[in-house]
Amino acid sequence: MALFDLPLDELREYRSESTAPEDFDAFWSKTLEEAREHDLDARFEPVDTGLSTVRVFDVTFAGFGGHPVKGWLTLPAGADAPLPLVVEFIGYGGGRGLPHQHLLWASTGRAHFVMDTRGQGSAWGAGGGTADPVGGAPAYPGFMTRGIDAPENYYYRRVFTDAVRAVEAARSHPLTDERRTVAVGASQGGGITLAVGGLVPDLAGIAPDVPFLCDFPRATTLTDRHPYREIGLYLKTHRGRFEDVLRTLSYFDGVHFADRGRAPALFSAALEDQTCPPSTVFAAFNAWAHEDKTIEVYDFNDHEGGGPFQEAARLRWMRSYI
Repeated sequence: MALFDLPLDELREYRSESTAPEDFDAFWSKTLEEAREHDLDARFEPVDTGLSTVRVFDVTFAGFGGHPVKGWLTLPAGADAPLPLVVEFIGYGGGRGLPHQHLLWASTGRAHFVMDTRGQGSAWGAGGGTADPVGGAPAYPGFMTRGIDAPENYYYRRVFTDAVRAVEAARSHPLTDERRTVAVGASQGGGITLAVGGLVPDLAGIAPDVPFLCDFPRATTLTDRHPYREIGLYLKTHRGRFEDVLRTLSYFDGVHFADRGRAPALFSAALEDQTCPPSTVFAAFNAWAHEDKTIEVYDFNDHEGGGPFQEAARLRWMRSYI
């Protein structure tokens, strides 16, 4: 599709109409406090992958509700001192996959941790291994409306909590340097990265690519592409619930986490992206509170965004921070 959203000059000034709930900070403070009542119990089991340039650990840690969450920690072979750390989050429907799929960051001499996303891992890639044991009210197929009846029940409350705990778990390994930690991710992973950027106060940087889960009031009415469309199809059945749904989503909107951002940031947006429309990405970018921020714009790309070109941009950007 050709350009369908605001012109670029308007995108650079665009601000979301989404309003953070008055108890946004209290909600997340309580959520994380409850999660930390469970011992982190981070376990790192060496894996024989047949790879000679890296060491890989199969990681399990306690996420939301103390539920076990999986991940991979990959270190350069021979590392004997704490390394800069890249924590990565995965796109919608994917899982942590297999260790040999995650070699980029360890190849730069950094430690790399990738978090499995609870309940996902069966739509693409090589699968996941983390269950979501929490039930909920009736929902449209997918993850966007699970528990959407109340913020306390919403699926992404669990995922974002897992993500904060993932940073804590990765930092607990003796060969990672907690002072030099950057969070990265694309699409859903970018949205999770934004949440982590707003909830973890001492990151060295974040790099969300074409982030999902931003500016819900606009996204849910601008695009008819999934996953945002799951919300509209839920409301097609649950008539008259739009304001209630927006209230729940306001606790999980990347725009509000961006307002609390305290680290340098590299964003990306694609102007033909119907999955994560560029105005929703710019809503988060323009709200990002740290003054050291930049956004790469891909004029003629859909949700693939910059792809390997954005990876190269992140590699260049990362040198300045870790």
